[in-house]
Amino acid sequence: MTLATLNVVTAPQGRQAEDAHQEWWRGAVIYQVYPRSFSDSNGDGIGDLNGVTAHLEHIASLGVDGVWISPFYTSPMKDFGYDVADYCDVDPIFGSLADFDRLVEKAHGLGLKIIIDQVWSHTSDQHDWFKASRLDRTGPYSDWYVWADARADGSPPNNWQSVFGGPGWTWDARRGQYYMHNFLPEQPQLNGHNPAVQDALLAAGRFWLDRGVDGFRLDAINFSMHDPDLKDNPALPPGGKRTRPFDFQDKIHNQSHADIAPFLARVRALTDAYPGDRFTVAEVGGDHADREMAEYTADNRHLHSAYGFLYLYASRMVAELVRQGAAMWPGAEGEGWPSWTFSNHDAPRAISRWTEGRDPRALAEMLMLLLTSLRGNAFIYYGEELGLPQGEVPYDRLVDPEAIVNWPQTLGRDGARTPMPWSATAPFAGFSTVEPWLPVDPRHPAMAVETQDADPASMLNATRRILALRHAHPALKVGDMTVQSIEPVLVFTREGAGERLIAAFNLSHEDQSWTAPEGYSLIDAVNPGHLPGVLPPLGAVLMKQDG
Repeated sequence: MTLATLNVVTAPQGRQAEDAHQEWWRGAVIYQVYPRSFSDSNGDGIGDLNGVTAHLEHIASLGVDGVWISPFYTSPMKDFGYDVADYCDVDPIFGSLADFDRLVEKAHGLGLKIIIDQVWSHTSDQHDWFKASRLDRTGPYSDWYVWADARADGSPPNNWQSVFGGPGWTWDARRGQYYMHNFLPEQPQLNGHNPAVQDALLAAGRFWLDRGVDGFRLDAINFSMHDPDLKDNPALPPGGKRTRPFDFQDKIHNQSHADIAPFLARVRALTDAYPGDRFTVAEVGGDHADREMAEYTADNRHLHSAYGFLYLYASRMVAELVRQGAAMWPGAEGEGWPSWTFSNHDAPRAISRWTEGRDPRALAEMLMLLLTSLRGNAFIYYGEELGLPQGEVPYDRLVDPEAIVNWPQTLGRDGARTPMPWSATAPFAGFSTVEPWLPVDPRHPAMAVETQDADPASMLNATRRILALRHAHPALKVGDMTVQSIEPVLVFTREGAGERLIAAFNLSHEDQSWTAPEGYSLIDAVNPGHLPGVLPPLGAVLMKQDG
């Protein structure tokens, strides 16, 4: 049987085909909102919670299960909300607690779960805890952060480096010691070993669970505990791209301590005490992410899921990545559940990283089918449903500290955070009535939601079609995954809940010979071409075994 002669099976629509007893999060599709960039409701050029609420119908129309909202807490915004000054309040630029409550209520009314970031490895230096900690070495908060004396020559206690460049230590004259920071100096490292710190963080989590949130994404959680002996990190072997001193070290002492997993068991116990399958997912980056993701989700008593940077930092999309990802989560007894994302607020958009001169529209649709065909949860970054490329931000408009420090060696994070285009004709693409905090890329208004919504052939409507498949076929949501081949065509099966599916993707730049197996009928095709036995570049098919 060839592609030209496949029978097409019409998939059942909506979520009626799902198992009502299955946890909502297992196999879920979750849409990430970066609130600064989603929609500005009050005309100050910065997106806010009311802007998110106003567009929840759009998110629900995609067919996603939930929404992950990046930080909106009180913050001086040195790292745009990932430097938290109050874990239990909303920063005024985003609105108020009442605005958040209305967002949750409306989302739940639309059948959407709400996931929020918890940034528990560090705070802002403006947090009351840090202000108290830096006063002296004997107060009640003195051990809430990582402090250390200088070496005899006045230099930092060890060789640890920060992600954003420079030493991972800053001198504080008031206390007469160095404090540790894995990121900006304005983001002092919490002492996660301290039981009082853990209790305070869990209390913050309880505050939001009581307000009705459905789960947490734990930001950079493998940075949350360090080696108390402050041993130097060893050097990595030569090789690889290195743009920061941080890249030269094997980060085994400034992060990734074995005591992180027991703390995550406490987090799981907290969420399990609430009804409704509250969900926890860890962000885990770094050289040892595979091992740490397994530890942080093991034995059904830690977190439910985790994701790393396998795809987020990949400069090319190749089938070997999919093989690696499947091998990381083989489905063994006691194993956690994977999550995957191709783009987010910390990485350049996948369309720009992986197009390599090919048609970006064709790539966008193929990637959406690939992401939602993988075993695990799928995280979709705002604008991916439109096929947005990385926004172009001139140097004089950069605001991200990482982008500024590493310019022009990396694309930076600002280009992934430019405003969401809602209208092709309204000022600033309908995001705001005034100049936004980041510029609107000139290419983006033509790709606006309003325009694509009215076009049956648009990427937006392709996204809706593809996500409907995810809900219609239990094997896509929770089935096993077996990689059959990676060259010249990526082929894998998804099997479970009484059905067997096969997916084939041509990730190359040339036509590839591929013949569909006998006994399968076509469910969906992306850029399939017209020649029997040939799958063109960026072509993909999804099929179901007959019977």
